Amino acid sequence: MAPAESNNGTGGIAGDGVAKDQASVKVPSKDPKKKDEKKDEDLSEEDLALKQQLELYVERVQDSDPGLQKVALESMRNLAGEIAQEYGKRQVEETSIDDLMDLVVQIVAFHMKHNAEPEAVDLLMEVEDLDLLVEHVDSTNYKRTCLYLTSSAKYLPGPDDMLVLDIAHTIYMKFEEYPRALQIALYLDNMQYVKQLFTTCNDLKKKQQFCFILARHGITFELDEEMCADDEEREALLEIISNSKLNEGYLALARDIEVMEPKSPDDIYKAHLLDGRGSGGGTVDSARQNLAATFVNAFVNAGFGQDKLMTASSETSTGGSSTSWLFKNKEHGKASAAASLGMILLWDVDSGLAQLDKYFHSTDTHVIAGALLGVGIVNCNVQNDCDPALALLADYIDKEDPSTRIGAIMGLGLAYAGSQNEQIRSKLTPILGDSKDSLDVIAFTAIALGLVYVGSCNEEVAQAIIFALMDRSESEFGEPLTRLLSLGLGLLYLGKQENVEATLEVSKTFNEKIRKHCDMTLLSCAYAGTGNVLKVQHFLGQCANHLEKGETYQGPAVLGIAMVAMAEELGLEMAIRSLEHLLQYGEQNIRRAVPLALGLLCVSNPKVNVMDTLSRLSHDTDTEVAMAAIIALGLIGAGTNNARIAGMLRNLSSYYYKDASLLFCVRIAQGLVHMGKGLLTLSPYHSERFLLSPTALAGLVTMLHACLDMKAIILGKYHYVLYFLVLAMQPRMLMTVDENLKPLSVPVRVGQAVDVVGQAGRPKTITGFQTHSTPVLLSAGDRAELATEKYIPLSPILEGFVILKENPEYRDEQ
Repeated sequence: MAPAESNNGTGGIAGDGVAKDQASVKVPSKDPKKKDEKKDEDLSEEDLALKQQLELYVERVQDSDPGLQKVALESMRNLAGEIAQEYGKRQVEETSIDDLMDLVVQIVAFHMKHNAEPEAVDLLMEVEDLDLLVEHVDSTNYKRTCLYLTSSAKYLPGPDDMLVLDIAHTIYMKFEEYPRALQIALYLDNMQYVKQLFTTCNDLKKKQQFCFILARHGITFELDEEMCADDEEREALLEIISNSKLNEGYLALARDIEVMEPKSPDDIYKAHLLDGRGSGGGTVDSARQNLAATFVNAFVNAGFGQDKLMTASSETSTGGSSTSWLFKNKEHGKASAAASLGMILLWDVDSGLAQLDKYFHSTDTHVIAGALLGVGIVNCNVQNDCDPALALLADYIDKEDPSTRIGAIMGLGLAYAGSQNEQIRSKLTPILGDSKDSLDVIAFTAIALGLVYVGSCNEEVAQAIIFALMDRSESEFGEPLTRLLSLGLGLLYLGKQENVEATLEVSKTFNEKIRKHCDMTLLSCAYAGTGNVLKVQHFLGQCANHLEKGETYQGPAVLGIAMVAMAEELGLEMAIRSLEHLLQYGEQNIRRAVPLALGLLCVSNPKVNVMDTLSRLSHDTDTEVAMAAIIALGLIGAGTNNARIAGMLRNLSSYYYKDASLLFCVRIAQGLVHMGKGLLTLSPYHSERFLLSPTALAGLVTMLHACLDMKAIILGKYHYVLYFLVLAMQPRMLMTVDENLKPLSVPVRVGQAVDVVGQAGRPKTITGFQTHSTPVLLSAGDRAELATEKYIPLSPILEGFVILKENPEYRDEQ
């Protein structure tokens, strides 16, 4: 680390006055000598030596010679190390540590004065007394201190990590850095802290900014009168939390970047760039290719409200092409086609419901099922006062036809993900206990309940799913859909770590065909996004076993490695290397899951090394491995328009032009790469990769679990599980708005984020930046900062919607 005096002019070398002043704080008054001598008699020889050393350092610090001060700082570090050892020794011997703590207080005060916050934090962690920190931070160093605390929390074992974040939250609240405090509260999943924040802060504009952060995180949050007394203001805040501004902002971004023009699947396939084989393959009108085109069209035009297949205006002589495209799909294909209209009108509830209405009058059950699912998709990540989704879908849950019921159930799961809505629980739990219902209806009900109660550890729902699993017959345990039941159970405990223990015990009583599978699924969900190294080791251990025939638990174990390790960059790189080893030494069913795990680790973040691995696997002799690799290529490039991946997929479409199943996967991947014409991301992380949105991760994981058995689910009649990705779809934008929430264009610098934890001075936080006017797109690993001093952002992290207020001290230079 750089020497601390180089920090700033007023640091340790500021001349005699400052040094004397500091010394006066440090040195205890020496007058009552007798007391001192008596204290000295109580100390052991080691402590006496320590005390004398400290007094010597303090004398050195008083000296105005900067050279001596540097020596003092170095010696302080050595002393801190010795104190930590002595503390450990005394803890074992259970002797008094009061004298040590006196030294600690003095050393911490010294470090905090001399810009050595990391050393102070480390020492306090060693002596297990971080609370001392709150007294010693001041307005000049609290940001650096908290940055160090939050960054180190990722590498600490529990419960220390939560304790460290708690202290950071206290410090942020003390200095009224509310947006940062809110992020830590959300990371800790502590709603009490969030409420306290709304009660403490009286600035309406700041509260609106909090609401934008809450809306992006995707949780349902109720505001009461205590948090916001004025009814009109509360209405305005609730409107922001319900995400009703999302569609507006997204379309403003699209207009600004000039990509409003709808695109057809052929614009994405670019078959004319291929010569020879497969270039003319698009002309054959097969149901499977039309289904692929339906998905591509839905992903590419997501949220734009117009496309060339479903919403094309009645210029065509038939009077409406959407119905004609609908009937170019067979049976269950019609369901996905009708639902794709919901994806095109994403987040726009009013016009979405109006346009889907025509399908409700159809006589074809598949079309109705698709319309029901479409209603769920339109309402995904958006809340509405009058609950239109519940009103429309509730009547269809108890219909006879299974496909209609699945459409309604899945629609409810998407529309109310993360809301913990009691009405939905009371409507859906009876289905789980009904022995007459078909397995697919029960499986989708479990997933829907898992999504609605994601990360809530709700006992009633858990019990209902457990009983449903126990009631399955011997033959059903081999079915891929039964495994979705254990995933629904796992989603209830998403990221909740040891809260899953009791359910894990219960799962040991299940039929042996599903026991291990359920075990892995529960563990991987419970520790998702925690970076827990021991759990990664556990999953790797499971992958080393040689399987009996018919065992399937290694798939979820491989996905578990990715789910746990995606928490921070270091673990992520290590997991990618571990997965490389699994590819070389693992058995076939492990190799099938590895591409999906890589896809999850780098979702919407096309790393070159991962791209090359997946490109290699996409030509694998085992078609399941090749399919998984192709879907994973789509995931890592999702919404990035990455030219290299687009080129790879084009070549694959000509390579696999005779294989309908693999070509279908290539088309889906092409749709994902160009998702939202390059304006969307699937990454569940936001706020500079600090916060993990539980609903977004749940959507991704559900889709990946379905991909573990491609042939039965995605290539079978349940291809609409691809729509679970809508939970993770978010605009990757920075939209600046003024105090009236109207878009405001300001210059911003966008560049690669640089990690500046523990660095001296004020280092630059971004590198290789370009200056743009907002709204702007942010890629993975990008960070933005304002390039003007005319406005002050109300959130320190420039992502999503950021409110700017005018800087009162700004003077125009002219």
